[in-house]
Amino acid sequence: MSRSPLHLTLCLLVAALALDVRAEAPLHERIDAAVESHAAANKIAVAPPADDAEFLRRLYLDLTGTLPTVDEARAFLADKDPAKRQKLIDKLLADDRFPRRMAEAMTVMFMERRLAPDKPEIEQFESYLRGALAANKPADQIVAEMLSPTPDDEATRGATIFLAKRLENYGQNPVDYPMLTRDVGRMFLGVDLQCAQCHNHLTVREYKQSDFQGLFAFVGHSYLRKDVSYPAVGEKLVDKKIEFASVFAGEKREIGPRLPAMEEVSIPVFDKGQEWQTPPDKAKKSLGVPKFSPLKVLSQQLPTAQNPLFKRNMANRLWYLMVGRGVVHPLDLHHKDNPPSVAALLDVLAEDFASSGFDIKRYVREIALSRTYQRSSRLPEAASGQMPQPGSFAVAPLKRLSPEQLLHASLMATGDWEKVSSRRAEPAATKPVAAADADVEETESPAKKGQGKPLTLKELRKKFVTAFAAPAGEPEIEFSPTVAAALFVLNDDSTLEWLTRRDGNLIDRLAKIDDSAKVAEELYLSVLTRMPTDEERADVAGHLTAKQEPGGSAAGNRDRAIGELVWSLLASTEFAVNH
Repeated sequence: MSRSPLHLTLCLLVAALALDVRAEAPLHERIDAAVESHAAANKIAVAPPADDAEFLRRLYLDLTGTLPTVDEARAFLADKDPAKRQKLIDKLLADDRFPRRMAEAMTVMFMERRLAPDKPEIEQFESYLRGALAANKPADQIVAEMLSPTPDDEATRGATIFLAKRLENYGQNPVDYPMLTRDVGRMFLGVDLQCAQCHNHLTVREYKQSDFQGLFAFVGHSYLRKDVSYPAVGEKLVDKKIEFASVFAGEKREIGPRLPAMEEVSIPVFDKGQEWQTPPDKAKKSLGVPKFSPLKVLSQQLPTAQNPLFKRNMANRLWYLMVGRGVVHPLDLHHKDNPPSVAALLDVLAEDFASSGFDIKRYVREIALSRTYQRSSRLPEAASGQMPQPGSFAVAPLKRLSPEQLLHASLMATGDWEKVSSRRAEPAATKPVAAADADVEETESPAKKGQGKPLTLKELRKKFVTAFAAPAGEPEIEFSPTVAAALFVLNDDSTLEWLTRRDGNLIDRLAKIDDSAKVAEELYLSVLTRMPTDEERADVAGHLTAKQEPGGSAAGNRDRAIGELVWSLLASTEFAVNH
């Protein structure tokens, strides 16, 4: 049957309208379309949706940095509302813990453990980020304030730490300006130009020496001010281009401030004596403030929707924080020979994030709403097709918990969060406990044993960072268990303290339950945010029965057995990763 020109015209119009509707679809739908089209084209097996328990634990850890309470877990698992996942996403995004969690994660990402967890500078930087995220300040503005901080503005002064920490010199060593240049490229443009400092990169053809030197020209004149008591960055006078030469060619070249793939910035020429906004003052030990600020220009040119490297890098990094793997991975190696693992996905993410004005909360919400984020970390046994690679996002990647998440989750699971988080830096001495009341009265076990005062949250964070964090200056991305971490879990007094019975903690709650099946349920919901399997219930019952051996009080034996069960789950791989 022949088709009329009118019929064909109508078909084309319908198709065009369908494409237009598709382009206007919410981001989470376009995420799923990109991922699922890639899986179908490559015949990749796709995991089913995560069950409610897996989703609940994942979302709480990603948006609050900790676990739900047992009551919250029971309520969510029992809720029959089809919209309960969306409601929970919106509830946690409005929670005060969301900006805290994102500030901690972004501090690790941007500072790479250069900030000691017990020093003021980390609190200054995280306080700035918490305030910015609580106000939903857009990502481009946050980066602009980090690249060109205003020291006189107390609200944004903490942003200075990004540059200030990298401008410190250690001992007789000079300031490592090449490292600062490299980090600006890595963190904000997604390009690691380290190997292009002295010549064009030998293996990444897009990375040129002029890219490194142009970026160096923005930051190589900056310094850490000594004339004020708070962290502040100054700039020396810049009135000419910098010279550089390839170690291979030897020919000298010049370049002014220039971002990769962008135009070089003209260095203005001032009359003698007119180049200063605030002239140098020897009496105040001030080097002055030049009128031309390359850092200010950097903050205006780099974090913009017109800079494709910036918007793709930031979209990719925030995707990684939520999903556990970058669309481009490693995160700082965007180039043609390391393309996005799902070709269309990064385009969708970057364009939407930029068009929204770099709205972080909206972007995180859309990711969380997607089927891709809510997918299970397990394939069904009968799945057909190729086993998916991590970058396909056909299965939820396993994501290591940060030391901060491990700490917060451990305290929540054991019922110690409120107690520890409310401790002051110098707690009062522990009240002695009468021997007859030792099994029931609340005690501070390290103090009781003469092992020191109870630790504050900040002090515990330092311990967890020491045990679980990557070395300073290295990205904290992959899950790599260490001997130090294993020994910490086995032997550290501050964590073993949580496994002694005290009024209201998890051990106490479990000890008051007679039915071993209910003990198992409360235990698994508290620590792993899921119900136990029949086999796990049998294991719990068997362990509790085996510990009722002669000798000592039966209650004491049972308390120790319960503590061992809690420890076994806290030390498990399941607890240490986000499924």
